[in-house]
Amino acid sequence: MNLTKAQEEKFKKLGINSWCELSLIIPHSYEDLRLHNKLQIHTYQLIDATVESVYRSANSIQITFFAHNFGHSVTGVLFRPKPYMLHQFTVGSRDYYYGMIECKTGHCTMSMPRKVTNEGYITPKYKSALRADVMLRFIQNNLTKENLKTEGLKEDIIDEVLKLHFPTELPTTTKELDSKSVNALKYIELFSYMKKLSTCRRYFKASTCRSSDYKDWAKTLPFKLTNEQVSAIEDIKIDLQKDVSARRMIVGDVGSGKTMVILASAVMMLPNKSILMAPTTILANQLFEEARRFIPNIKIVLVTNKTKNIDLSEFDFIIGTHALLYRELPKAGLVMVDEQHRFGTAQRNMLEKLVSSTDVIDNKILVKPHFLQFSATPIPRTQAMIETAHIDVSLITSTPFKKDISSRVIHKNDFQELLGHIKSEISNNNQVLLVYPLVEQSEVIEYQSIDEARGYWENNFANVYVTHGKDKEKEEVLKEFSEKGDILIATTVVEVGISLPRLSTVVIVGAERLGLSTLHQLRGRVSRTGLKGYCFLYTNQNTSERLENFTKTTSGFDIANLDLKFRKSGDLLKGSNQSGKQFKWVDLAEDEEIVKSVKKDLVALKE
Repeated sequence: MNLTKAQEEKFKKLGINSWCELSLIIPHSYEDLRLHNKLQIHTYQLIDATVESVYRSANSIQITFFAHNFGHSVTGVLFRPKPYMLHQFTVGSRDYYYGMIECKTGHCTMSMPRKVTNEGYITPKYKSALRADVMLRFIQNNLTKENLKTEGLKEDIIDEVLKLHFPTELPTTTKELDSKSVNALKYIELFSYMKKLSTCRRYFKASTCRSSDYKDWAKTLPFKLTNEQVSAIEDIKIDLQKDVSARRMIVGDVGSGKTMVILASAVMMLPNKSILMAPTTILANQLFEEARRFIPNIKIVLVTNKTKNIDLSEFDFIIGTHALLYRELPKAGLVMVDEQHRFGTAQRNMLEKLVSSTDVIDNKILVKPHFLQFSATPIPRTQAMIETAHIDVSLITSTPFKKDISSRVIHKNDFQELLGHIKSEISNNNQVLLVYPLVEQSEVIEYQSIDEARGYWENNFANVYVTHGKDKEKEEVLKEFSEKGDILIATTVVEVGISLPRLSTVVIVGAERLGLSTLHQLRGRVSRTGLKGYCFLYTNQNTSERLENFTKTTSGFDIANLDLKFRKSGDLLKGSNQSGKQFKWVDLAEDEEIVKSVKKDLVALKE
């Protein structure tokens, strides 16, 4: 796109990068500067008029016009006029004037008339970082069919959006756009966004392009892999055979068996090395134990802050926390990151860099390992489809076994019943998790904090453990609780991946304050081994449609859609705006079909 210096400056001021994005800055209203021969009351209208008299008082100016297009006299009124306004009205002159017309008992007035030179058109009005007249000229001179075509937009979409900027009929306000216009705006918004995403994707030579088969290994497992696990593994198998470094995100619901996909990937990478980074020692340890159990014949090592300096090049599969970032790592064919959203982009890149190399033979081309990231935060299917513009995505939406969890919204008057339930679960050797919104007391939040509530539980129950995000002993507390505890009091820190096989009940205090996907993650901590599970959402609100909807579904992907409906999606590109609205027109919960058509058209553009 070749822009002149002046165009570039305006793009910068408007915060846009393309003609497509310019077309999305649509008018907020329109002025009908065409001449009509019929008087319309209570409407802004243009008159072709001769000034017959001008009368000035302390706070206003009254002008008598003769409107030739109506054959009727009209009184113009200017309140608190500025000096320059006077020059627009010379007795005896004939010009075009525009203003709001009102008529009472046969007498018509035009409030705040102004002289107009560009009559004959419907003129759009813009609110933008540019002055209104500058913006109008910029659009009129630059927003052309040709410019939009150069960016790859389809003709019917271009025609539809140009109607908004160059109308031949007076449109209603933007609040009442017809569905064709709205769909065109959605299409362009997605088109420019996904195009931008696809340019973020860069391709590197892979450090290895072969993969062993996983099927013999899968036969050794004491259970059968689900169809979706197999489908994700097959996607990865194809990735590993390419000479371009893979970039794939595997999104699986809580308990969907992502660990098996991780292990299958390490098996397929043999005899090359694989590295896996997990966000916590507990999780790294859990993955290490599962790897030892299910792939016993390969050399596996666990790296945490406490690991002595050992030569990692002797091992086939290196599992660790971010302690890996500070070690000498051997070259690996595959790098995996579990719970990728818990690491910053910088940390993920650093891990990749540690095991990348420069291929001198190939003119110093950067050679990178295949890269897989795993996430247990389900994303709506539409979002997954958008993400595929810059990374490949595999979804695992089903779980290996059906969880039996009853969810229910509870209030203050249900407390005695809740206590009875907790006592009964503990007597059955099950564990209970109580999640509080804060560690310390707060004036703003009407729920108890951990500090205020713990006394009650510690006085009335034995084996009560307490932890939270700032607790340095957090991992030790969780470990000890899993062996000896009855009740764990925590903040949302327990959200990620720790396995507590005896945990049957979670009580979330102030549940309406959390996003549905966080509630789903917390609920996913119970019933990990087929135990009957319970999730209680405690709220002081009398009713909550959002929480009631949450109790009716256990699928993380359905919940991600509900979350969208109630909170709106965050920004995928910057990853910062978690619950604000990234798109002005697109609704990720509703617009799957438009995403599909944009995706298809973008693929066709590349070919």
